[in-house]
Amino acid sequence: MSGDNKKKITFPRYQQIAVALAERIVAGKYPVGSKLHARSTLASNFKVSPETARKAINMLADLDIMEVKHGSGAYISSKEKAQEFLANYQETTSLAKMEAGISQALSKQKADLEELAQMVTNLVERTQLVHKKFPFSPFELVLPTTATNLERSLNELNLWHSTGATLIAIRHADELVVSPGPYAMLAAGDTIYFVGSELSYERVCNLFNIQLNN
Repeated sequence: MSGDNKKKITFPRYQQIAVALAERIVAGKYPVGSKLHARSTLASNFKVSPETARKAINMLADLDIMEVKHGSGAYISSKEKAQEFLANYQETTSLAKMEAGISQALSKQKADLEELAQMVTNLVERTQLVHKKFPFSPFELVLPTTATNLERSLNELNLWHSTGATLIAIRHADELVVSPGPYAMLAAGDTIYFVGSELSYERVCNLFNIQLNN
């Protein structure tokens, strides 16, 4: 997932200008009592319309940072109020960034969960495909000394006809015999590997008189 989809935080242009003016007041560029440039000059400096500049001045006037005198112009009235406004603005910006960060994290989490869900779906589909090709996983069964039908050949046991299971290997001591022939003998301690259904497994256990594990 790309990290470029970050939520962008923006504020109205007039508010950005108000912040810039407050910063200049706090920095002493606009001393208390001084007259601000005409709206047209302010608009030209910030490359905005006179109406946008007017909104910025009115915002600062509402916060008692500036005073608008009709017919005379706008004057700086409080450096302290400008500092307070900037502090509140920075706190609001910080909260907005936190909100944006949380929103971004939630979006990423959602995308990650969707990706995980797709991976699970792919796994299930591939597992089903494997099961279609190889429908039975091999069963493993150890023949205890108490088992019946030992020391008999596979031909005598007629394993497939009596149980439906297909024997694929026999482990005798350290020797593994794969695809044992009809004359292979089964002894106590041998491990047999076969494929078939659950019912086939039960029948193999019954054939050798082995108690099923619950």
